[in-house]
Amino acid sequence: MVTRRAVLGAAGAAVAGSLAGPGAARADATVALTPGADFGAWEGWGTSLAWWANVFGNRDDFADLFFTTKAVTYNGVALPGLGLTIARYNLGACSWNTVAGSSMAASPNIPAYKQIEGFWQDWNSTDTGSSAWNWNADANLRAALVKATQRGAISELFANSPMWWMCLNHNPSGAAGGGNNLQSWNYAQHGYHLAAVARRARDNWGVTFRTVDPFNEPSSAWWTDTGTQEGCHIDASIQRTVLAHTRSALDAQGLTGVGLSASDETSYDLARTTFASFDATTRGLVRQVNVHGYQGSGGRRDLLFNDVRAAGKVLWNSETGDSDGTGLTMARNLCLDWTWLHPTAWVYWQVMDPSAGWGAIRYDPASRTPGAVEVKYHVLAQFTRHIRPGMRVIGTPDGSTAAAYDAAGKRLVIVAVNTGAAQTVTFDLSAFATVTGGVTRWTTVPAGTDRYTRRTDVTLTGKTVRLACPAASVQTLEVAGVSA
Repeated sequence: MVTRRAVLGAAGAAVAGSLAGPGAARADATVALTPGADFGAWEGWGTSLAWWANVFGNRDDFADLFFTTKAVTYNGVALPGLGLTIARYNLGACSWNTVAGSSMAASPNIPAYKQIEGFWQDWNSTDTGSSAWNWNADANLRAALVKATQRGAISELFANSPMWWMCLNHNPSGAAGGGNNLQSWNYAQHGYHLAAVARRARDNWGVTFRTVDPFNEPSSAWWTDTGTQEGCHIDASIQRTVLAHTRSALDAQGLTGVGLSASDETSYDLARTTFASFDATTRGLVRQVNVHGYQGSGGRRDLLFNDVRAAGKVLWNSETGDSDGTGLTMARNLCLDWTWLHPTAWVYWQVMDPSAGWGAIRYDPASRTPGAVEVKYHVLAQFTRHIRPGMRVIGTPDGSTAAAYDAAGKRLVIVAVNTGAAQTVTFDLSAFATVTGGVTRWTTVPAGTDRYTRRTDVTLTGKTVRLACPAASVQTLEVAGVSA
């Protein structure tokens, strides 16, 4: 069987190979930035907590490393905290109890650390105070969520699969043929489980979820009973019903201010198809459109943005990942999002991952031992530490730049990604009212020694900044004294 990760990993490696090679000499370029190309207030950067937090969620050092901008010592080296401000909490689908002679059917290929324990473990009672509910479940993920919240993060609740007993085959990894696996008589129960957990989080954990998404890549066909993680195929027509039930359940729990997001489809084009299938009533329920970035450099980001903007919805890239440990593929695709998708938040799937290249830090789930820091960590820091919540998202024309403006601090942030040979890029800031400087830059060169190196050797020439970009590098410029 070809797994989702194998397919995406191969695609990521292919893209990385096409981007990272220095190739022929590149011509210098000019990029004009204009404050009028404003796509809203930036909401933040984030990560999902499953599955790394199932191993390390009770550790304060990782909470500081990922959810603050403090310097944190890791393996004897001081790392710059990433300053993530979004935590996506995965509601588990597993439990190991028996109900009326029935028990969970687990895929033979799912490792233990990817089995996330859910709370509603016995379908015989909806009473959240009864023994049908185990509120001691999922301790490490809950700890990570609380620690992120205490460090200022906002949060979203989502589900890879409904609870095992809501599934037709009692297997929370999927159906035998990859088809629909949520029992029709449990459409409302899935929404109730989500709403009850959101209420518990508010009342007992000190966490108020900003949004709830009942799905994860629901239209994809790779969720099977032999899969390597929790997952469930749910057709768009069923999604509409589940969304209505979830909204009603949230309201009944007194959570009218918690929004619904949908549908976390795997690609830009599929997200557009699903959203187009929603009728006016369903669209009225959805506050936020979530999309995953696994289409890489492909897909019509621009058309999805146009559809979401026309509907008046918030747009997040709520999950993306790739196997290129240099971080260059990630940075390039992020800049394509900046130019064409215009999300107001961007979430990397796993900040820690056992497979080389996929996370920012590797780990061994068997021994629960954290490992090497990928260069990707430092590339991610170029974006997350400088483009901060509340800044205005500035449109960029070239697919290789991300930019944001801090009106209160009169500061312009520019992240430049060069995936080819060395070149000089001139940033034209003439559309801004005043540009006085100074200029600070941070450099990451995966093939060199720079990881997240700060320098003050760039100067303004009028309202232009010339930046020498080494081959295959990512740099951030902070320009002071800028007014729009």
